[in-house]
Order: sequence, then structure tokens, then C-alpha cells
Amino acid sequence: MDVALTLVSLVAIAVAVSAASERFSVAAPLGLIVVGIAGSYLPFVPEFELTPEIVLIGLLPPLLYAAAIRTSLVDFRANKRPIALLSVGLVLFTAAGVAVLVHAMLPVDWAVAFALGAVVAPPDAVAATTIARRVGMPRRIVTILEGESLVNDATAIVALRVSIAAAAGTVSVWEAGLGFVVSAVGGAVVGVLVALVVGKIRRRIDHTLTDVAFSLLTPWLAYLAAEEIHLPGVDFHPSGVLAVVVAGLLLGHKSHLIQSASSRMFERTNWATISFVLENVVFLLIGLQIRDIVNALGDDELSLGRVMATSAVVLVGVIVLRIVWVFPSTYLPRLIPAVGRSDPMPPWQYPMVVGWAGMRGVVTLAAVFLLPEDTDHRPALVMVAFVVTIGTLLIQGLTLPVLVRRLGLQPPDPHEDNLEEAKVQQAASDAGLAYLEEHEAGRISESVRQRLRQRATDRVHAVWERLGGAETPSAQYSRARAAMLEVERTEVLRLRDEASIDQSVLRRVLDALDVEESILDRLSEDESTAERETELRPRTTGGGCEHLAAATSTPTPTSPEGCEECLRDGTEWVHLRLCMECGHVGCCESSPQLHSTRHFEETGHPVMRSFEPGEAWRWCFVDNRIG
Repeated sequence: MDVALTLVSLVAIAVAVSAASERFSVAAPLGLIVVGIAGSYLPFVPEFELTPEIVLIGLLPPLLYAAAIRTSLVDFRANKRPIALLSVGLVLFTAAGVAVLVHAMLPVDWAVAFALGAVVAPPDAVAATTIARRVGMPRRIVTILEGESLVNDATAIVALRVSIAAAAGTVSVWEAGLGFVVSAVGGAVVGVLVALVVGKIRRRIDHTLTDVAFSLLTPWLAYLAAEEIHLPGVDFHPSGVLAVVVAGLLLGHKSHLIQSASSRMFERTNWATISFVLENVVFLLIGLQIRDIVNALGDDELSLGRVMATSAVVLVGVIVLRIVWVFPSTYLPRLIPAVGRSDPMPPWQYPMVVGWAGMRGVVTLAAVFLLPEDTDHRPALVMVAFVVTIGTLLIQGLTLPVLVRRLGLQPPDPHEDNLEEAKVQQAASDAGLAYLEEHEAGRISESVRQRLRQRATDRVHAVWERLGGAETPSAQYSRARAAMLEVERTEVLRLRDEASIDQSVLRRVLDALDVEESILDRLSEDESTAERETELRPRTTGGGCEHLAAATSTPTPTSPEGCEECLRDGTEWVHLRLCMECGHVGCCESSPQLHSTRHFEETGHPVMRSFEPGEAWRWCFVDNRIG
């Protein structure tokens, strides 16, 4: 009963503090750590020992797997150079730099100093991206930080284990280097093998709950498989952490081939909930460790002043070392002509933000307990790790939003996102309609074919409509349908309370209403995307479309006050489009009359431009391209 009460209390406090942090626009990791520190000194709060086994086996595999399956493998590959330089190069650089500082300030040998450097080297997988998404950084920076946080934990833990073996005198420098390679390469290989096996099994699972349950087992399957492999003649085993990351990346990338739609939806919801709970509990537990760490420090022969001075120097060191590494690693590779052509120099603000986003977290605090009990001055090393964790979270975590605003970095433009989404939706709809005409024409009635055409085009129009400012037909539909669903649900609940209809029948009706409402919720989120004040300017000028490339000058509108035909006929429009050849103003594809499309069909003028305030995107009717 005590264990159950403790677990419930931890989760309840973590969720409450996270909700309060969201309410007051405070980063949840910071609020949870502060509450944990305060709680550790309350007499009625029990001790919570955050052991390496709890973190490395119980917490880290599901957290990393949940992040990995959400990470785009395409984006990961596209940014593999900066991710590798940060997650491997920076970790080793930081570990070496901290080793120099610690060896100079504490009476420990080089292997122990490097071990502590490996402990404090990796930024947290949760804190940086949580704050990055909240403050709205450019998408590529978020992608790089996410990719770094997936791999750097594996690099740090492998380096730590090699250092511990070196400190014990059981391996040579050559064997230590070989062990690092074996752990890294072996972990990646195990991750690939686990992904292949799990993927083949899940392809054959038709039951949604069984498939999702198998997904919940996958991170531990990958981790334990790697950790239990022992190669003959080698003292090191493959990295379980890296195996989890690789398996998650591959399975997330292949999810649309090995899972059904309902399985993917259930999996996303389950892992999102698990991540939310574990992430918040982890930071609360970090704060709750402070009392035990301070008490253990009292048994060490080193003075408190010396330990705190070392902690402050290492804290400053990890912050400075990251910035020192990030700027050269950003610009020097681009001096190579091939790299510079494919990936031009970013503005200095980008590496500045990446360099400042180095908050440490649970891995740092857990990894330090991997140091053997007989390690010289172990309590002092634990305190250093704790100060670095708390210090980076408070200093960098609190100032990162201010830095992003001061540097003028802009988040992804919702208008441009809508344009890209419209482009993808248009391509998907065209492919679906082509299949309908080629393969289903003789198998279904014309009325069914018309309904399918209408549903496909409605989905595309809903995205185009979001480019305007007024309430769109899709938004009106969502609002009215949501109100109808509430009335329908109330009526079904009344029938349920009368007990006049079988409950299983009522449950199916309620489930159908829930599914439809969840779709409306998704649409409502899209409709409520914040509008930008600046003019929308496309990222490309045509993407190979000769019509878009030629349509560079904007003609004088023939009817600035609105759609010519709608004004003539007394009808209404949703949004306006301008013909880039003759200046005709017509209504959009979501408008009932489709005058812009009809103008193209009658004249053959290929390119139209949005005629809405603050929008500058163009569309080619011939090539179905956006520019």
C-alpha cells in the first residue's frame, strides 16, 4: 500500500505542477525541480533513491523510444552531420574538457575525471526540446536538438563505462577505444535487427490492442537484447540505449507499412501519455535527490567550499565548451565546397541558440551513480553532477526564451505550413481521384463515385481555406457539427439512462460520435493556428514549373472590390484569386461558383495569385504546383 500511495502521489504532484507551469508560462522541468528540492526537506516526504537501474532500465528506454518513433528519419538523415558532431563529437569534447578541469581541482586520477566529464556531457533529451517547442524556434534547430538528444546519451554512457573500466585498470587505452566502437556499432546493429524482427511480427498482427501492447514491449526488447550480448574476447557489450533509439527511428519511419491506421492512433496516444507522465516524474525525482546528496557530501573529506567551487567551474565549463564547439562545427564543414553548396552558411544566431540549449537532466544525475562505490571522493562527484544539472536547467532554461526573442529567430510560419500542407493534400487527392477513375469506375455506382470525389476535394479545400482570414466554410461546418454532436450525445445518454435499449448498441453509437468529434477537434486545432502579420512569401519560386517562373509581375486587378462574376450575379465568395496574366479576380475553389477555376478552363491562363491581404503565394493550374 505504501508503494502504491507513493507512486500515485508522485504522478499526481508531477501532473499538477506541469499543469500549473503551463498555466503561468513556466517551463515544466524547472517548476518540477524546484518543487522537488523543496519537498526533499519536508519531514513527511519519504526518501526517493534514483538508482541507475531505475533510470537506465525503467525510465530511459521508454522515453527515448517515444521520442524516436516521433522523430522523422528523413529529417534525421538530412541533418546527420550536425547531429553527429553534437551527439558524438561534442560529448567527447566536453568530457575531455571537463576532465582537465576536474583533474586540476580535485585529487582524482584522469580516468575518474574523464568519467565525470562523460556524466555531465550529454544535454537532456526532454528539457531542451520542451523549451524549444514552447518558445517557437526555427524547425531545423528543433530537429537538430532532438536528434542530438536521441544519440548523445548513448555516447556518454559508453564513454562512462569505458572510463570506469580504465579507472579499475582492467583495460588498456587500445582496449578502451575498441570497446567504444563495439558498444556504438553493436548497439546500432542490434537496433536494426530488433526493428526488422518486430516489424515482421507486427505486419502479421491484425488486432489493434495486441499490436499496441507489442509496441510497449519494444524499447525493453531492444535494450535488454543489446545489454545481454557479450562478445568473446571483448569486455564491452553493445549499447542498449543506442539500440532503443535505432529501433524506434526505423519502426516510426515504417509505421504506415506495418500498422493499421487505428493502431497508429492508439500507439501515438499511449506513448504521448507515457512520455508526459515519465518526463514530469523524472524532473520531480531529480529535485527530490538534493537532501541525500547533501547528506552524503558531509562524509567526504573534501571541504564544502572546494566541492562547490569545483561544481561552479564545471558548470561554467560545460556551458562554455558547448559554445566553443558549436560555432566551428557549424561553419568549418561548410568551407568544403560540396558541403557549402548543398548546405549554405546559416546566420550566427542559429549556432548561438544551439550552443545555449545545453540543459542537462536525468541521465546526468543517474549516470553519476554508475561510478563504483569505492571511487575516490564519489559524494563530491555526485554533487558536481547535481549542480551542473540544476544550474544548466535554471540558467540556460530560464534565459533561452529571452535569447530566442532577442536574436529575432522566428518559429515556422503557419501560412507557409498551410501552403505546404495544401500542396501535399492536393497531390494525395489527385492520386486518389486518379485511382478512383482507373480502378473503381465499373465497380461502384456514379452516386458513390461522386461522394468520394466530393470528400477528396473537400479535404483539399479545407486546407486552402485556412489561408484566408475570415471564418471558412470548413470552420463553420466544424463549429455547427460540434454543437450537433453534443445534442446527439445528450439524446443518446438520455436513452441510456432509460435502460430501454441494449447498452452495447448505445456504446457503439457513443463511440461513433466520439470518433467524429475527435476529427473535428483536429480540424479546429488547424483552424485556430495563429495568423502572421508579415506578408507570406513562398520559399521557392516555382520548383521547376515554367509557368510559375514566368509569372513574376502582378497585373492590375480588373475588379479590386471582389469576384467579378459574383458581384455581377449577386452571389458570395470565400476567398479571392487573381489571374497573373489578365488581372481577373475570381473566387476560390472553396466557393460554390469556382470562378477562378472556370476562368482558367475558359482562357487557359495557368497561374493565379492569392488576392487576400498579406498573402503572396501562387498556384499553377497546369502543373498543380505552388510557388
